[in-house]
Amino acid sequence: MKNLILTSGFLAALVLPTLAGANEMPPPGGEPKDFSLAEPVRFELDNGLSATLLEFGTAPKATIYVSLAAGAVNEGEATWLSSLTGDMLKEGTENYTALELAETAGAMGGGLSVGSGDESTTVYIDVLSEHAADAVKLVAEVLQRPTFPASELDRIKRDYLRSLAVNKQQPQALASQAYSKLLYGDHPFAGEWPTEAQLAAYTIEDVRDFYEGNFGAQRARIYVAGVFDQARVKAAITEAFGGWARGPQRVIDIPADPAAPGVALVDRPGAPQATIRLGLKTIDPSDPAWTKLVFTNTLLGGFFSSRVTENIREDKGYTYSPRSSLASHYRDGYWTQSADVSIEHTGDSLREIYGEIYRLRNEAPGADEIERVRNFMTGSFIRSNASRLGILGLIAFIDYHGLPREYLTEYASRVGAITAEDVRMTTEKYLVPEDMSLAVVGDLSQVRPQLETVPQLEGRLPD
Repeated sequence: MKNLILTSGFLAALVLPTLAGANEMPPPGGEPKDFSLAEPVRFELDNGLSATLLEFGTAPKATIYVSLAAGAVNEGEATWLSSLTGDMLKEGTENYTALELAETAGAMGGGLSVGSGDESTTVYIDVLSEHAADAVKLVAEVLQRPTFPASELDRIKRDYLRSLAVNKQQPQALASQAYSKLLYGDHPFAGEWPTEAQLAAYTIEDVRDFYEGNFGAQRARIYVAGVFDQARVKAAITEAFGGWARGPQRVIDIPADPAAPGVALVDRPGAPQATIRLGLKTIDPSDPAWTKLVFTNTLLGGFFSSRVTENIREDKGYTYSPRSSLASHYRDGYWTQSADVSIEHTGDSLREIYGEIYRLRNEAPGADEIERVRNFMTGSFIRSNASRLGILGLIAFIDYHGLPREYLTEYASRVGAITAEDVRMTTEKYLVPEDMSLAVVGDLSQVRPQLETVPQLEGRLPD
């Protein structure tokens, strides 16, 4: 029936213009509705592990997702050791070899994934509904009983060495690292790269020490979403995770703001493009103005019809795909405009980006533009939460930042209430060009003379 409806709609689209006129506009969209979600079941074990169970969708599938507060922020000077430890989790446990882990996950209808970031390590698996309880036990096995076989460490370190070599040749990676250093200095969020010697020197004892010092129940949150037997899954969580040692408390290391905005230039002689990262520290998701800032970012540079994209891509042709974004850590956030531009238009591109920021600070956008951004944001929100992993990622985000449930359920209302003047005032308050740091990677013999003509950079270029 669904295919028949789609086909009928397609035929109607071909016929109706000849009947009603090619210039007839479609009816306006309705008001966006707030997000409806089943009430999750939440509970906590005696060892501090918290659990959230959510009925979601109708497909006979379930996703198990664990977020554990251990990442780069816990490494000290042992750069990339948290990622190395995360990758080693899948190399075998007390009861499974690496191959057996993969085969067991596959037999449940999914694959086991592990990821590491600045503040967390995540483990998740997507399985058929009847295997949800067993999948919980498999994830518990990986988190609690890894064997870290020394025989696999050299192979993984070789992969890391290759990644390091690639990063050093990629202008985007070089620009992002230089930019992060300007914002975060010596803090772990600066994203320093290890040296080849440092990577090569890591031992299996280093991996085990990081695991023992940072993994434990009170740092972990487990989430299950989909169609599954809640009683069985709750019993499986209690049984499989109840004996896990409480472990260390979560480390909270909120970085200080930089003393002053900086400029970093990285030379790539002969490069036909310059890679730009421009931005500053700003508020984090716990701030009531966060959604307004997300809206402002979207309008300025956060989607294909944004102002910066229309300006330096569509009108000027300086770049192919500029993009602005907001990112966050716990009680920390930053805004970034990124672009790869033709080398001869590096200065022109920066002047236009600054110009768009000043224009939005001084003049509220029109109603049509506000409506386009509102529709894009609400539509993107719905799409991003249409999957089990998507909705669990957002719930984990809410929990990590200590946000109320209304952040999710009333998102559309908040977006719908944002006015043009809200956007102007948000830009004026939080996107201050004079406070922005800049990293540029390119042929400095061509780039530097152009930057010297940009008013906002006068007297700020490094020697």
